[in-house]
Amino acid sequence: MRLLLVEDAAHLADATARGLRAHGHAVDVARTLADGRTKVAIESYDAVLLDLGLPDGDGTELLKAIRARTDAIAVIVLTARDAVSDRVEGLDLGADDYLVKPFALEELLARLRAVQRRAAEWRPDPLVVDTLELDPARRLAWRNGTALDLTTTEFALLEFLARSAGEVCSRARISAKVWDEHYDPASNVIDVYIARLRRKVDLPGAVPLLHTVRGAGYVLDAAGPR
Repeated sequence: MRLLLVEDAAHLADATARGLRAHGHAVDVARTLADGRTKVAIESYDAVLLDLGLPDGDGTELLKAIRARTDAIAVIVLTARDAVSDRVEGLDLGADDYLVKPFALEELLARLRAVQRRAAEWRPDPLVVDTLELDPARRLAWRNGTALDLTTTEFALLEFLARSAGEVCSRARISAKVWDEHYDPASNVIDVYIARLRRKVDLPGAVPLLHTVRGAGYVLDAAGPR
């Protein structure tokens, strides 16, 4: 998932972002309400992890701004405010979940999986493209019944391509969903990961699934570029 973490406490923001990235999420960090507003306006996020006590305002203002624009972005409030009235207010304003600090990373990951399941109910589960099968909940993949040994980033990339099967995915689209704001457009990191995936997914004797469309991007499809 592409996530925005809005948290002004540097140590907590850094530790949480590291933990989320280690589990395959792309994470941008905003330290102020203003920065959070700017990032939400210009980037595409699957979920926002939102602290309420920000130095330049209340995080509920960002929550209200997000909900005034869309219901497609999940919002999980992360805050020290543990009163029932605070939780009720946050949920009534449109938060999908409310997690009180201090929290365990494992619980945050579980709540992200829950909002992801709710957001993806229309998608087939597992994902199947020809003889490639992915189980996003368990982050497992198989080709012709053979388990694929994928890193977290490789799985995130393959899942994105599988959800867009048959579509040409540009580097810009891929970086927006699989990498975070630190992605360097001039680097060849996407090409490197595509090459790794191709070696793992396109097994000897199998129909190639991962194709390069010169000058446009990549497509996952047994039929190749159309």
